[in-house]
Formats: sequence, structure tokens, C-alpha cells
Amino acid sequence: MPADPAFPDVPADRLRDGGWELVDESVETVFELPTARVEGATKVYDAAETREAVRDAVGLDHQWRFFFATALSFTPSLAPGIGPAMILPTVRSEAQSAFADELADRGFESIERGRQERVRVDSGDRARLRTYSAELDLEPVDATLSITGWVGVWHGDGFRIAAGAYPDRSLATLLNVENPPEPLRRTPSDYRTELLALIRAVA
Repeated sequence: MPADPAFPDVPADRLRDGGWELVDESVETVFELPTARVEGATKVYDAAETREAVRDAVGLDHQWRFFFATALSFTPSLAPGIGPAMILPTVRSEAQSAFADELADRGFESIERGRQERVRVDSGDRARLRTYSAELDLEPVDATLSITGWVGVWHGDGFRIAAGAYPDRSLATLLNVENPPEPLRRTPSDYRTELLALIRAVA
């Protein structure tokens, strides 16, 4: 039996300093190729500091931002004649579909795929990012949470997927919080900068 896939390297110090908390680690089959089963070793993080600030301010417990990173492995290993570039489009397509499904599983609706961008990750490899938008009805506070999600896929030391999502408005504004603490004053631009830095730091 092959060993469990190695988990991806994540920027642990940056995550801890940013108030993120590891909420799940799993290894599962993420999709099937004609010649191999593709397994993903995934770490999922919740912005615990943000979640706690909202809970203290308005009494609503919800996951407002998330980030995850996945390392892929293939069983059996890819044949010598099959290079990463040959299957990268398939991996990218499957990863994007899985992210949209993840948003749907979390209760989001009006899920739409947006633009693509190319970035260089910290390892020096080039990744392609895809944006998503979605909405969630927050009945307890009579508000609608609109989010932006990003999914990055690349091949360096193996295939990597890194993704996350964040609110499109400051949570203080969305939830009508007066005199909000710092975590609730942060802007979508702040969230975007942090998420993209986390994605680029995955190895």
C-alpha cells in the first residue's frame, strides 16, 4: 500500500499571527483520472479571531473566512510518459469544480466563476488563480453575506491547490456593529491581500 500523501507546507507562523486556526486535516480521493486515483492531503483553516470577534459583538457564530491547502498524489504513480503539464488542465478544472461544490455545501448560492490571473508563488513556480463569487443569507441578522473566493493550482514539488474566501464588505458594516474591534474593521482589500499571500506561501 502506498503511504499517505505528505501534507503541503503552509506558512504556520503567518497563520498563527493572523488569528487562523487549523480546523481539519484529511486525506481523501478528490477525483479519478482514467489511469490513476488522485488523493489530496488537505489542511483547512478558519479565521478564528474574526469568528470570535463577531460572536462577541452580535452573538452570531459563523465561519467568515477560510483557507485551505492541498497536496496531490497519484495511485498508481503517473506513467513516465505522462508529464505534469499534460494533466495540469484536468487538475485545475477539477479543483475549481470542487471549490464551487465546497461553497454550495457551505450553503452559498448564486455561485459564479470569475476572472483568471497568473501569479508567481513563493517557491518560484507559476500558478493560475480563478475567482469565484457567492452569497449566503444570514437570517439571524437579516443580512446577505457576499464573498469572493480564490483558487490557485500549480505544479512545483508536486501538484498544489490553495484556496480560500472572504467577505466583500467589512463585517462591522455588514452586521451594523458600532465601535467595532480591529478584526471587524478590516476591508475586503485587507482580506484579499492576506489570502493571496497565504496561497503564494504554500509549498
